[in-house]
Amino acid sequence: MNELDDLEIRHATFVRANPEQVYNAFTTAEGLDAWFTDGASVNPQAGGEIRFRWRDWGSDQVNGDDGGPVLEAMRPERFVFQWHPEDESYATTVEVDFIPVEGGTTVRLREHGYQDTPSSRRCLVDCAAGWGEALTLLKMYVEHGIRY
Repeated sequence: MNELDDLEIRHATFVRANPEQVYNAFTTAEGLDAWFTDGASVNPQAGGEIRFRWRDWGSDQVNGDDGGPVLEAMRPERFVFQWHPEDESYATTVEVDFIPVEGGTTVRLREHGYQDTPSSRRCLVDCAAGWGEALTLLKMYVEHGIRY
């Protein structure tokens, strides 16, 4: 067991909307492009694929393209996919649960599978911050219609 086996990214946020609305914002190209990406594509079923595309995104004007297979898609409860946040040499797994609670939905995100290298550790830290920002953007879009 390497020392990163027990390290993973975990975030949660409360969104004042029902799970179906939040799930759609996270698992459709139209939803993702409203708050996070520019030109995403999603086949939101197990065996499908998700592709994230960014063009001049954010204050750093990020350009990128990444994605991978959809492993689970249980509308509106759970969505699991893999992607390559560092490079194409390995994939991490992102699990997103949409939990109904009084007044809305708790979104719980977990990412795991980072390699035990200095560059992967840096990537884990960057992605931890990135997922926190992403869930905030998701909340602002679903609750207030604020688009990226």
